[in-house]
Amino acid sequence: MKIKIIRSETDYDAALKRLDKIFDEPKDSKLGDEAEILGLLIENYEKKHYPIDPPDPVETIRIRMEEMQLKHRDLAEIFGGKNRVSEVLNRKRKLTLEMIRKVNSLLHISPEILIREYSLSDHQ
Repeated sequence: MKIKIIRSETDYDAALKRLDKIFDEPKDSKLGDEAEILGLLIENYEKKHYPIDPPDPVETIRIRMEEMQLKHRDLAEIFGGKNRVSEVLNRKRKLTLEMIRKVNSLLHISPEILIREYSLSDHQ
């Protein structure tokens, strides 16, 4: 097992190729240990060089609605009516503190995500 820190795209590509070859090795073997370590090194490199910002609050609500198979009408009570749901999801109105509390309670979305700054639509 010859493992080194991933410092370049060449190192990254080589690590991905190696991991692809040994990915299915048993966890309690030398190759399984190598695969696990390579996975950690690759993940670390990707976090530094290919960061992915989490979705904004509105997109997060939309994703959770899809996961839970909810419609706009299902959130009317949280937002104070169907029109308000539409305004928030179409970025015409910001989430209020009360909405954030209710969304957190019903959809189980972290308040830290819901309080993140996001832009309103330019078409108001």
